[in-house]
This record gives sequence, structure tokens and C-alpha cells, in this order.
Amino acid sequence: MKELNKNWLTEGLIDFEYKKYLLLGYLQSVKKEFDNRKLYPVFSDLLFHYRNIINVKQNKTLLYENFPKEISGADFENLKLMYTEIIKDDKIMQELEEIMEYSIPVFQNYLTEGKDIFEEIEYSMSIAPVGLISLNPDNGYLFFYVENIREAKVYEYEMTLFESAEEKYRGIHTHFVETVDKGIYNTFESIKVYLVRKYNKMANPATYLIDAKVNYPFDEAILPVAKRMLVRYINAP
Repeated sequence: MKELNKNWLTEGLIDFEYKKYLLLGYLQSVKKEFDNRKLYPVFSDLLFHYRNIINVKQNKTLLYENFPKEISGADFENLKLMYTEIIKDDKIMQELEEIMEYSIPVFQNYLTEGKDIFEEIEYSMSIAPVGLISLNPDNGYLFFYVENIREAKVYEYEMTLFESAEEKYRGIHTHFVETVDKGIYNTFESIKVYLVRKYNKMANPATYLIDAKVNYPFDEAILPVAKRMLVRYINAP
């Protein structure tokens, strides 16, 4: 995927056509990822750039901080004065405003497309517990099964709680364990028993099955969407 520099808006030539060229080149690679139903990390990257440009538009001090500071032989006070003059340059500010006015709705359109793809992928998947429900759902196993494929991917997961000044939210870490054969006589319950006996970590680990109807790209679509589904499922009242 083609990357867009985090300071693309204020770095280099401040010219509408040039910035539009950079943006459209980046979005062309985003479109290619979306067409292949690859949602991550492209969607997160897209969201970062959108939020950044909104912050710049709403907060001119961020615009000041984002200007490239490639200058030599000048002390900090002179540097501040130079950038203060740049910010006060009506021609540059007008060019930046034009770039932002063009870019924001374009980012919004692509974010909407990404959300639609997320919903499409999520709609094709279901989640359900395997065996007896564990008293500790914060860590355990996550099974991935795509219909018409005679195997299941097994991941171990661990839930974590993050706190900020504004809110608390849950995150989830996963790592691959192994791939197991899924035949008629090898049920998901028997796979769970097999894992308990082999790894001997938990007597009754929380175990959930993600059943996918469509074989989307695993790392870029199924896994990240499933992680969000699991967090929501566990936190449901």
C-alpha cells in the first residue's frame, strides 16, 4: 500500500494541485486495497489522516507545529518568528484552506466506503461460544472456520483494559496457536478438549467460534473484524 506522509499537508510545496496529486495517488492505493476487501491497516491509516486534517483545520496551533522545521543557524526565537510570519501569510493560508476544503469530503467518502466493507465482512461472520461458558472470558481461544474449508485456525486471545482521562475501553491481543483439521468427527468441542490436554493452561478456557461464510483476506479483514466482534460480544449485557 502506498503511504501518505503524516505531515503531507504542510510539508514541501504548499500548492493545491501538488497536494491534490499526492492525495489522489494515496487514495488510489486505498481503493485497490478496498476492492480486494483488505480493510486493515488501510482503514486505520485513512482515519488517522482524516482526524489529523480536521484537527489542523480546527486548531491553527497544530498547523504551526506541523510545519517542517528544516532550518539551520537560527535560534529558537528566530524560528518561532519565522513560522509566525508563515502562518500570517494570507496566500499560503488561502492555499491550505483550499487543500483542506477539497480533502475533507474526499476522506469522508473513503471512510464511508471502508465502513460499508466492514459491515459487509461482519455480516458474513457469526460468533458463538464453544462448550461450557467460562467464568473468565478475558482470555482463552478463538476458532476461525471458513465454510467448505476442512480446517480451523486456532488463536489464543487476551483482553486488556485501557484507561484514559475521558474513558475506559477494552483492547484485545491475539497470537496464532495452530491449524487443526475439521472433519465430520472432529467437532469444535473436541478441538477445545484437545487444546486443554495439549497446552494444559486452563481447565475450561473461554472459547469462541468465528464462522465465516466468505473467505475474505484473513489478516487484513477476518481477524481484525472478529476481534472487534469478540470484544463487543463479551461486553454485551
